[in-house]
Amino acid sequence: MTSAQVGQRVAGFIAACRRQGVKATRQRMEILRELAATGEHPDAETVFSRVRRRLPSISLDTVYRTLHMLQEKGVIARVPSMQDRARFDANMDRHHHFVCTVCGRISDFYSAALDSFAPPPAVRALGAVDSVHIELRGRCRKCRSELKKNK
Repeated sequence: MTSAQVGQRVAGFIAACRRQGVKATRQRMEILRELAATGEHPDAETVFSRVRRRLPSISLDTVYRTLHMLQEKGVIARVPSMQDRARFDANMDRHHHFVCTVCGRISDFYSAALDSFAPPPAVRALGAVDSVHIELRGRCRKCRSELKKNK
């Protein structure tokens, strides 16, 4: 993630806060900056430990409340995880996820073919589809490599 991309996401956050009457506090900015700077899709505890290096007085409760508020406002997204902990994503561009079934790593990828996926009639019969998020699961390159080494 380039510093320009991080800057764009932070600027988008400030604009979204202004539109919705939410103060862009230093704590909120640092939490968002941490999310915007990584493609790792961290959980709240990871965000907390990283932000705490810059803001030692921040509480875990503040991180949780801020992440959920940012999600509600549509500034970040909650990513389904195979683990118990919620993971978060500041990449609000249309994209999809590859999830490693061994280490749990979540990686973004882009695909025009998947972007144009049309839900089948059986799904449309259940209701109106607002968005489609496609998640592919398998072993990441690192876990595959380690598996080959151990054989």
